[in-house]
Amino acid sequence: MNNNIHPCIWYDGNAKQAAEFYCGVFSDSKITADTPMVVKWELAGQTFMGLNGGPIFKANPSISFLIICEADDEIEMLYRALSEDGMVMMPLDKYDWSERYGFVQDKFGLAWQIMKGKYSDVNQKITPTLLFVGNSFGKAEAAVKYYTEVVKPSSVDGILLYADNEGPAAGSVKHSQFILDGKVFMAMDGYGEHKFAFNEGISFVVECKDQEEIDYYWNTLTSDGGQESMCGWLKDKFGVSWQIIPKNIGTLMMDPVNGQKAMQALMQMKKIDIAKLTA
Repeated sequence: MNNNIHPCIWYDGNAKQAAEFYCGVFSDSKITADTPMVVKWELAGQTFMGLNGGPIFKANPSISFLIICEADDEIEMLYRALSEDGMVMMPLDKYDWSERYGFVQDKFGLAWQIMKGKYSDVNQKITPTLLFVGNSFGKAEAAVKYYTEVVKPSSVDGILLYADNEGPAAGSVKHSQFILDGKVFMAMDGYGEHKFAFNEGISFVVECKDQEEIDYYWNTLTSDGGQESMCGWLKDKFGVSWQIIPKNIGTLMMDPVNGQKAMQALMQMKKIDIAKLTA
């Protein structure tokens, strides 16, 4: 699987414990990098990153992860494991969209949708799902079209809108599925009051092959209302956080000779300049 784009979860010093927990829950899993600041792991071949950034941000259900299960026993196991010491937002039950579905937030704050379905419908075990609520409500369709224009190769698999007779949500996105550089994403609008919104608690990392690609993503995603931040971080015009980084940033930071110098240079940057990291 292409993991050039992958999620990063912000933790308050417990990224390693979270990674170990997830690798204990999912059978096809492993920790692939472990440093005091950054931990990486794979679940079903998909890369996740944990950042020990302190107590500033927390993940919330504005970005959740949909798990497709074909067997009832797997659904039951995942629901029990991920809800233990966490919070059940929708109990495991039959709903209009699935004969077995549950929505939980685990003890580390990550939100999971566990659903019975066919793997062939998505061809991906775990799918990041964006929920547009509050000031972002009604913007899911525009966001899907925007992201698939920015990221190449990309495509829109489908967008299902609420019907005209479905109340205040009419015309907004009930469900959408799209692909960014080989990875499936989903997005929907959430009508009503929600006590969360997109924040830096969950961001998407874009690993770039060169400075030209960094410049392209940075300049595009910060335009038209996006916001620059530090160390390669930005928010796009929909409020979703991204990290635009060189693919070899881990090697640069861990270099025994120049790693400390590269780190000091990184801390002074907004958009990452590879030449200054390697100077």
